[in-house]
Amino acid sequence: MAEITHRRVLKIALPIMLSNATVPLLGAVDTGVIGQMGQAAPIGAVGVGAVVLASIYWIFGFLRMGTSGLVAQAHGGKDPAETGAILMRALMIGVAAGLVFVVFQALLFKAAFALAPASAEVEALTRDYLVIRIWGAPATISLYAVTGWLIAVERTRGVLVLQLWMNGLNIGLDFLFVLGFGWGIEGVAVATLIAEWTGLALGLRLCRPAFAGGQWRDWARVFDRARIRRMMQVNGDIMIRSVVLQGAFTTFVFLGARYGDVTLAANQVLLQFLEITAYGLDGFAFAAESLVGQAVGARSALSVRRASVVTSQWGLGGSLALGLGFWLAGPVLIDLMTTEPDVRAVARDFLPWVAVAPLIGIASWMFDGIFIGATLSREMRNAMLVSVAVYLVALFVLPGAYGNHGLWAALMVLNMARGATMALLYRRAETAAG
Repeated sequence: MAEITHRRVLKIALPIMLSNATVPLLGAVDTGVIGQMGQAAPIGAVGVGAVVLASIYWIFGFLRMGTSGLVAQAHGGKDPAETGAILMRALMIGVAAGLVFVVFQALLFKAAFALAPASAEVEALTRDYLVIRIWGAPATISLYAVTGWLIAVERTRGVLVLQLWMNGLNIGLDFLFVLGFGWGIEGVAVATLIAEWTGLALGLRLCRPAFAGGQWRDWARVFDRARIRRMMQVNGDIMIRSVVLQGAFTTFVFLGARYGDVTLAANQVLLQFLEITAYGLDGFAFAAESLVGQAVGARSALSVRRASVVTSQWGLGGSLALGLGFWLAGPVLIDLMTTEPDVRAVARDFLPWVAVAPLIGIASWMFDGIFIGATLSREMRNAMLVSVAVYLVALFVLPGAYGNHGLWAALMVLNMARGATMALLYRRAETAAG
């Protein structure tokens, strides 16, 4: 296996970080363009529709992580035929899942509006948006597999190119269809649909080594039962882990509501800092996925350790920089996100929690990357279940004694527990390399 250097880690991580930085821009442009119609309902409809689809697609995040770990191991083991077969299996899952959503879209939308009711006008506009966007489901879900493949083989510049293409095209078509042609909310939906399908086409081209030599149509390999069973087990464990983690964050939001609207709003503002942290540190975790996975595939326990240490050093440095940035610039960022004086004041009271959050959470984020690379999905799942159990105990004790400070403390306990439980299991990552 090629030497694992700091330069190599940054070559993987930096394009991911730049790619992540483009994500919030698209939502802002969608909202801004539709806002030029001068009506509130279309803005709300785009927001509701985007959240509905994002919630559905988020479930398939396991496809990116599972593909990344499995492909990295095949790549490290010098098995190009298997890297192509894994991508083919993942693409089949993505297309099949997307088609299911297209076929059952009426039931899907009915369930979504039952859970999140809106005014008749907003609901009607949201349906107009969704009936167009849902046709992009096969492409969007399949792109998780494409992204995982690119990360696994260290082609993260391709991820950046893909993100720039999709977001840039989407933004350009937003202006053309909405402001130029006057298509309104349907214009925003069509712009995104085109970006999704052209993005998949570009992504497949970026993955062309996976299709070289015809290994992608080696159906005996693609449909090998043992390999499919392994893939399903890894993806299933990651999905359970992700759903449980999302449930923990949702519980945090819901419990914050009992402290009043101002505190709820302040918590929501501060949660954006955690989003920034995730986007900022994802690159180093993804580098761990790729390098640890390749080391496992190459059967080099020493390289697993080296990959874990070097990527974590950069992760720690990044967390220190983010924590210091939040401490110093936090008040300014809060003021940019809200103009309500009371919300600003309360958010400042709880700002120290998000300033220390990157340092507290860095171990859990980096171990996620390490365990994905080593495909220790069962260990990830079990560690998450134990951590959430600890979190629930903290939720039972701390908020009652310390109010919203206790709620934030419980969230920190969750991340500490995640890091600690996976640290106890880390040796298995090296053992996986033989």
